[in-house]
Amino acid sequence: LTPQSWHRRFSQQARWTEEIRRFIVQQLHLAQAHRILEAGCGTGAVLSSMQHLLPSARFFGIDLRADYLEEAQQFAPQSHLAAADANALPAADASFDAVICHYFLLWVKEPQDVLAEMKRVTRPGGVVVALAEPDYGGRIDYPVPLVELGRLQGQALQIQGADPYMGRKLNALFHQAGLTDVHAGLLGGQWSEPPAFEAWESEWAVLQTDLANTIPQDRLDALRSVDAAAWQKGERILFVPTFYAWGKVA
Repeated sequence: LTPQSWHRRFSQQARWTEEIRRFIVQQLHLAQAHRILEAGCGTGAVLSSMQHLLPSARFFGIDLRADYLEEAQQFAPQSHLAAADANALPAADASFDAVICHYFLLWVKEPQDVLAEMKRVTRPGGVVVALAEPDYGGRIDYPVPLVELGRLQGQALQIQGADPYMGRKLNALFHQAGLTDVHAGLLGGQWSEPPAFEAWESEWAVLQTDLANTIPQDRLDALRSVDAAAWQKGERILFVPTFYAWGKVA
């Protein structure tokens, strides 16, 4: 997938979690925050959304991928961006009022080390926030033939080095990081109309990439047809439990 394709995917994920971001901003009084860093900012989809929510704050973003950051310069032009590793954030201690991440910790080899860095650069009284981390171990697919799709995607994520069970670990990780006043929760799920065609195509572009070397193409095409028909008939349920957590720095 190209960086542009990934931006469409990251923007889709950002739309899924827009409501919980508003909730967290209110709960943590982030309107008073002056400096906010996103670790693993990707193409800037969440930074752009947060800039609209908190127009008076200064936003910073880091990511390892320079091609993602080129996209982020376009979509979050007011953010200060840098190519950097979240295991060694290029910032002094206590530099930010809040440090956030979004669909990021599942891709991190040592999430405890990254959380320690996020905590280090957050000022006392500030907050570290995981806005969204999925848990594919609790995925629900219906109709039944599509259960295979969820199982295969979970396996593909593991092959790529991701932790498909990160969501359930957030609460423990935040406590182990020595954060205080830790809160964790779960995003809800709602189903009404089928997803817009572009969103559905984006989902399947990711599945195609994830599963290309896992199952024969004709089997993947058959699952795609079952998925499309289930959405059109109003039968499709797809739920991946997605957790959030925050904690304060003492």
